[in-house]
Amino acid sequence: MDFIDELTPSVSRTDVTNETGQTTCMTKTEKRRAPARDKKRLPGDVGRPVRAALDRKASDVVLLDLRNTPAFTDFFVLCSGQSTRQVKAIADAVEDALRATKVRPSHMEGYDRAEWILMDYFTFVMHVFTPQTRAFYSLERLWGDAERIEIADEE
Repeated sequence: MDFIDELTPSVSRTDVTNETGQTTCMTKTEKRRAPARDKKRLPGDVGRPVRAALDRKASDVVLLDLRNTPAFTDFFVLCSGQSTRQVKAIADAVEDALRATKVRPSHMEGYDRAEWILMDYFTFVMHVFTPQTRAFYSLERLWGDAERIEIADEE
């Protein structure tokens, strides 16, 4: 046992097998930080807003890749909040995360009612819905020819 291990409170460790078959002992935090070899990286600059939305517990996060369609943008990022308050919190988190990189939306609408907030960042458009509004407008069906990428919470 290391000197560090003696000073550290008991941390649950698990055996992890890497791609070469070697087994190592890792903590839960180390497993989270380990690179995921089989996960797809998010294309373009949509990773930061997706993470910001997930940090605010956005549900049903979907990325529509519109690059092979006659669309005015490359991607739509769609997500839902369970209430108008959560929809605003998600939009605020996305805006704050991108403002940190000196990126601001060229256009934003729907913030006052917060049933559907649209944030246009040129290369992608962020749509934050309440579940009822998302079902009513059904952008996934409307842009059915776009590649659909489901985003899991752990990404």
